[in-house]
Amino acid sequence: MVTYVLDSSAVLRYLDGEAGADRVAEIIKGHIGGRCETIMSSVHWGEVAGLSCKMRGKAGMELVLSRLSAFGIGVIPVDGDQAVAAALFKLKRQIPYVDAFGIELTTKAADRVFVTADFDFKPASRDVKIEFLPAK
Repeated sequence: MVTYVLDSSAVLRYLDGEAGADRVAEIIKGHIGGRCETIMSSVHWGEVAGLSCKMRGKAGMELVLSRLSAFGIGVIPVDGDQAVAAALFKLKRQIPYVDAFGIELTTKAADRVFVTADFDFKPASRDVKIEFLPAK
């Protein structure tokens, strides 16, 4: 079974109904239906929380997180080893440190696909499978 690792940009596209929202909705529906698994790094979960709070206020953020939690998206905590691995990916592929946590999480199994709207991840496509959502 495929496991989709969602980047915060993919989740935000979904929440805002922007380009690629339909693809993220399809992944979430597949997850709910048991056809795939959907997870996120806790670092990306925090990014979604912060940006949602900034754009929608605290009540809006709580609604967003509650909705995502209801979908059963797995939020994977980060430990020290993962932080170091993410730092090494950052150095190796010249991607932002926070973004490297999603790549690190995707490396944990061959059936994982990283889903993002951020084309800065292109260098990491040598290390993991990445599904890029369409440009805005």
